Amino acid sequence: MLQIMNAMEQQKNDVEAVQELNKKYQLLTDEIRKKVFGQDQVIEEVLIGIFSRGHCLLVGVPGLAKTLLVNTIAQALGLKNKRIQFTPDLMPSDIIGTEILNENREFKFIKGPLFANFILADEINRTPPKTQSALLEAMQEHAVTAAGTHYKLDEPFFVLATQNPIEQEGTYPLPEAQLDRFMFNIYVDYPEFEDEITIVKKTTADEEVQVNSVMTAEEIIGFQKLIRRVPVNDQVLRYAVELAFKTRPGLSQQQPMTEKYIQWGAGPRASQYLVIGAKTHAVLHGKYSPDIEDVKAVAKIILRHRIIKNYKAEAERLTVEEIIDAYLQD
Repeated sequence: MLQIMNAMEQQKNDVEAVQELNKKYQLLTDEIRKKVFGQDQVIEEVLIGIFSRGHCLLVGVPGLAKTLLVNTIAQALGLKNKRIQFTPDLMPSDIIGTEILNENREFKFIKGPLFANFILADEINRTPPKTQSALLEAMQEHAVTAAGTHYKLDEPFFVLATQNPIEQEGTYPLPEAQLDRFMFNIYVDYPEFEDEITIVKKTTADEEVQVNSVMTAEEIIGFQKLIRRVPVNDQVLRYAVELAFKTRPGLSQQQPMTEKYIQWGAGPRASQYLVIGAKTHAVLHGKYSPDIEDVKAVAKIILRHRIIKNYKAEAERLTVEEIIDAYLQD
């Protein structure tokens, strides 16, 4: 009987927490929009990634305010943020930290820029695989190892990496296995005409905009735990897993499009992220449990970097987005 009462009390608290997160989300977006214009969908997708305890890869040409976006979100969330400019000569110790010999002839570990809550990994594909791997290990484990010592990173820990889709000379593209570590692959597109007018007007005037912090690190961690407790209907769960299965050639749930155009499909991590992402999308929009529409809302940014097309798809100029759209229409 006591267990039932405790479960009911927890459920009541979770309902109140969902309502609180929904209010905080509205406040967050209002604060971020003070400085970032015309990127509402990107803002929503990044915030879903944060509350899902995932990481995001942003793909977009230079000058689309990716750095400003990260700084503004970090301010609104009350988080410590760092920017790492990835270059061909960047070493793992440059981001993790290194040991130095102090005046007492004792080794002391000097923490690198990874020891922050919010990391902007700028142009991650410009640095060698060894340094990429060091970052991706930190993303997965929320910890780093230096000189045989294990160091936990600050929580919450979130990485937002960027790639420039234009300049590919002298780059080290992320392997598919490492791309899979990113929950979302978010495209940052050019703003609409009216939005660009607003951007130019605001950024060419002597106007100082103050972004207020509306959340603490402890609250973010609490909301991340709340997302994990959100119940999911079996039908929604099956839909998410079936969606990932559809992308895999040679399986029983195969589709003609999969067999014809896909070389490799999404793995089980995609199914996990579809469910977690759907939970977060639902909660941020005031729902207490996700439905199939919530899965569809996050499907493209989860699947687009986990599907590898074959030569037929390339020859017919079929995009990954078109393939995903076909799955979502079934």
